[in-house]
Amino acid sequence: MPPRWSRVPTRQDPEYRKLDDRVTFATHVAGFLAVNSGVWFVRQVQYADWPWTLWLTGLWGLVLVGHAVYVFAIADYSEQPSDPSKSSVPK
Repeated sequence: MPPRWSRVPTRQDPEYRKLDDRVTFATHVAGFLAVNSGVWFVRQVQYADWPWTLWLTGLWGLVLVGHAVYVFAIADYSEQPSDPSKSSVPK
């Protein structure tokens, strides 16, 4: 059963942004695993000498690590003021 959101989902809601980023990351991981396992399976079954499979897995893996670092360490999920004039930063 999919999770239910108790209010209208918007990107301004920090909880929704956090959930959305994590779901997007999970989709990225699923795509990485599906594509790479398929490529490596065909490579093994066909006894193919595909040097690009190493590059595909390695580079995509680095992008995936970067995505994880952003989602779990860098992303700021604090409240954002909807009106810039209400910001607490002095002018």
